[in-house]
Amino acid sequence: MYIALLNPQGNFDPKDSYLTQHPDFGGQLVYVKEIALALGELGHTVDILTRQIIDPDWPEFEADQDTYPGHPHIKIVRIPCGPKTFLAKEHLWPYLGTDWLNGILDFYESQGRLPDIFSAHYADGGLVGGLLQAKTGIPFTFTAHSLGAQKMDKLGVNKDNFITIDEKFLFRRRIIAERLSMNHSASIITSTHQEQLEQYTHHAYAGSVDVQGQDAHRLFVVPPGANRVVFSPDANELDNDIQARIKHALKRDVAEDRQHLPLVFCSSRLDPKKNVTGLAQAFLESSELQTKANLAIVVRGLDNPLQERAQLNDQERTILDEIAALIDQHQLWHTVTSFPLNSQAELAAAYRYGASTQSVFALTALYEPFGLAPLEAISCGLPAVVTKNGGPMESLFDAETGKEYGVLVDPADPADIARGLLKIIQDEKTWKHYQQAGMERVISRYTWNSTVKGYLNVFEYALQHKSDDQSLLPIPEYFWSPSSETDIDPDVLKKFYLNKTAQLP
Repeated sequence: MYIALLNPQGNFDPKDSYLTQHPDFGGQLVYVKEIALALGELGHTVDILTRQIIDPDWPEFEADQDTYPGHPHIKIVRIPCGPKTFLAKEHLWPYLGTDWLNGILDFYESQGRLPDIFSAHYADGGLVGGLLQAKTGIPFTFTAHSLGAQKMDKLGVNKDNFITIDEKFLFRRRIIAERLSMNHSASIITSTHQEQLEQYTHHAYAGSVDVQGQDAHRLFVVPPGANRVVFSPDANELDNDIQARIKHALKRDVAEDRQHLPLVFCSSRLDPKKNVTGLAQAFLESSELQTKANLAIVVRGLDNPLQERAQLNDQERTILDEIAALIDQHQLWHTVTSFPLNSQAELAAAYRYGASTQSVFALTALYEPFGLAPLEAISCGLPAVVTKNGGPMESLFDAETGKEYGVLVDPADPADIARGLLKIIQDEKTWKHYQQAGMERVISRYTWNSTVKGYLNVFEYALQHKSDDQSLLPIPEYFWSPSSETDIDPDVLKKFYLNKTAQLP
């Protein structure tokens, strides 16, 4: 099968450059890359279609095409999309239906062959999937990763702040693009049942998809997985170097009589929704937890992140400033360390070190759509304490049997976070129980091999049902045109979002 993955924002290269250094990068890119590699291993031909960036600050993304060494069936194809320089995903909308769409069509005309199916990711990829289907008749599947309506809810959008927030995030484009993606796609892929029932039933998507009714057959749950080659419990040549790096940081930052203690590993992106400050607060307010562990904050690219935080961007610096203020307040600098881990391989090596010291991984995000990072840590033998909000409630807990594969906590309650961490590290027997249960869960359900089998089943379904008669929403002219003057009036979306009985034109 010839498959094209649509992911205009973010970018891909063989070295996974900047993977965690921008909100547009991170988990979604890991997901798309792993899907591509797993499909290629099965002999399928895969193009990862993304945006070309010609910018001295991002030199890795300049070439028209790229490859992953050792994966001959995979191509990274970079298509121009608007200005040559890097753009955040919110600023790509005017160019998707012109530059990027036409560039994709020109590329395949030069190849002399179109893909059998498109796999679209995020709202912008989904929009272009719909436009390509209108042009070529080739069906597409839609994987949202996250949805705009939930982000609007979390941002507390109301009648007074709507226009200001929309100017930053351009929800007037994103929500409409998501509605079109859901409506026009041959099938929709979610990571959990919870994602289907809680996110796709939001009133902002009414009329575009009927999750529990006529469209139920188009929705598929396909969980992502951990890369068991990288995130393995088996040591490799990196382990000694990473162990030395962590021990150096401990010697530098932590009191000598505490350096033997386990670590609470925080390797989340420094983003407010990841709630790293909440985790630090939980640790710094629990004297019992401080007797049993040290807190380790991982930040890519800086040797001593807490002390070098002035070098970070405003958002990241603000979060570390908040954490530093808490440490000052509690006078607990001797219990906290920070150091860099600059690749997935380095993360895996650090997790193995954590497993050898009976440490624990923590992800206390306010909401986590799926939560792949905890599964990667667990795959290395490091037990996890994870937010109960979102996908982890399904991946790390079996509602039918009540069995736990990690500890779920309320991210808004520092005391509950501390309780969860103590539950795992309280004694060796309990720690080993969660280690074993978690690894069994990952191996049995959450690997990329199982994910890609699910994707192939969805592709087969989409190809067989591409002629299904659907009542398709019309694609507005402003998605085909670069002119923002033809854009939807933000006041219209404001009324629609805030008034559940309102209709979009």
